[in-house]
Amino acid sequence: MSNDGNKKQFWKRNAAKVPGSIQHVYGAQHPPFDPLLHANLIKAGNKPPPATPGKPKKATTFQEFESITSDAWDVGDDDDELLAMAAQNLNIEVVMETANKVIENHSKQQERQRQDDTTELEQREEDTQEEVAEDEEEDEEDEEDRVGEGDVTSPEVSFASQSSPYADGRLVKSQSEAPIGSPKDAAGEHAALHRQRSLPHRPPVIPLVARMADQNTSGTPAMTEREASRLDKFKQLLAGPNTDLEELRKLSWSGIPRQVRPITWKLLSGYLPANAERRESVLQRKRQEYFGFIQQYYDSRNDEHHQDTYRQIHIDIPRTNPLIPLFQQASVQEIFERILFIWAIRHPASGYVQGINDLVTPFFVVYVFEYIEEEVENFDVSSLQEEALRNIEADSFWCMSKLLDGIQDNYTFAQPGIQRKVKALEELVSRIDESVHRHMQQYEVEYLQFAFRWMNNLLMRELPLRCTIRLWDTYQAEPEGFSHFHLYVCAAFLVRWRKEILEERDFQGLMILLQNLPTMHWGNEEVSVLLAEAYRLKFAFADAPNHYKR
Repeated sequence: MSNDGNKKQFWKRNAAKVPGSIQHVYGAQHPPFDPLLHANLIKAGNKPPPATPGKPKKATTFQEFESITSDAWDVGDDDDELLAMAAQNLNIEVVMETANKVIENHSKQQERQRQDDTTELEQREEDTQEEVAEDEEEDEEDEEDRVGEGDVTSPEVSFASQSSPYADGRLVKSQSEAPIGSPKDAAGEHAALHRQRSLPHRPPVIPLVARMADQNTSGTPAMTEREASRLDKFKQLLAGPNTDLEELRKLSWSGIPRQVRPITWKLLSGYLPANAERRESVLQRKRQEYFGFIQQYYDSRNDEHHQDTYRQIHIDIPRTNPLIPLFQQASVQEIFERILFIWAIRHPASGYVQGINDLVTPFFVVYVFEYIEEEVENFDVSSLQEEALRNIEADSFWCMSKLLDGIQDNYTFAQPGIQRKVKALEELVSRIDESVHRHMQQYEVEYLQFAFRWMNNLLMRELPLRCTIRLWDTYQAEPEGFSHFHLYVCAAFLVRWRKEILEERDFQGLMILLQNLPTMHWGNEEVSVLLAEAYRLKFAFADAPNHYKR
């Protein structure tokens, strides 16, 4: 089938999702969320292959620089000087060499891990094959004994009476619990059980908000010595009478410990003052101001000229993170409706635009962590005191407002900010990976068709929420992180999938891939490598606009 035919078929199937005007292009790029698809991704447990690093250059003399900056990617020991070095006018080759070496080291670590896993799997298979052989020999001996005694039970049924692990976690402990079927069925199950024994155990489903290995995001596993040291640095910095925000940004770039993330985000977003004595009075005043807006404006949601806004918000709220039970609670959805409606009323130049609802979620989750120790994914917020819920709501509103103040042209009429950023992304990718760019052109894939969503939602629809929270640690620390650095993150994210992109040979396949990238099992490590690539690209291109113009 021709490429034009593939495009027509793809858009015909999605025609109901594609409004015609440019101001509604978000709808074209973001079909309604498909819970079944994502549930299948979780069930499959497929982990994407590791990123293919760029080929490193020959070694140069940059060891001192590397030792200072490597902690940007969670692999070093001292990160206090990171942003100070980043602000200097460094030699671009040195910077690119450093980032390449960090990524190369990450790749080597992954390769060693794969080799260790392979060796362990081979050893396990040898052991299980020996066990199976012994079991079969015992079965044959038992069968001979039973036949001699007049017992005609088949070997297949006797095998089912052993304790055998199934994929769904059941144990068949006795013959009465075994599945009943024909000898042919039993023989097939016998073979399946042999295969099952030789396979590694399926990893548990990873929570969408956090996994235990991601100390910086959530959970309470034992902290390493380095993590404890980082937490102490944060606490010392935050305990002073006047927090040095530049030092806090340097420390936060490579991730913020869960315990201090709420206060750190409030400081970095500009919601709280650096002066510790003023913080409590500022919080009280801003929280009262927000609920004053609720009293003043929220009843107007039923007015005719606000009906369209409120209706759209009401439609979008249930679609926000539909696989996370926390966001399906009625009280949480009411909080989101109030936040979004008040923001829309106070920003008439843009009003509410689909996608803004996603931007509330990281703030809400982080500020819930201020009041709980357990995992948040299934937490019942109704168990919190009313005052705590009100504080979470007001703090989420103000911090989301601070974020949107820096990218509001993304959401005004025709969304010009997003269109400019998508164009800049296209030009940047054409310089950093011409093969990927030409492949897109060959199959007539427009960057706007997939990258609009990346800019509109800040990659939130492409990454699990736990990864977004880690990503936002760096965005909060980086100057113009949400508006400027995000472009380089998107470029690094696209090139991360170059192998999969180049393997697709038609428009439809490319669009399906780009709208459903396999990041379900990503965590801090993958986000850190993505930020390393973005960091390298920023140094190479941010101050040299001619580098990505032909």
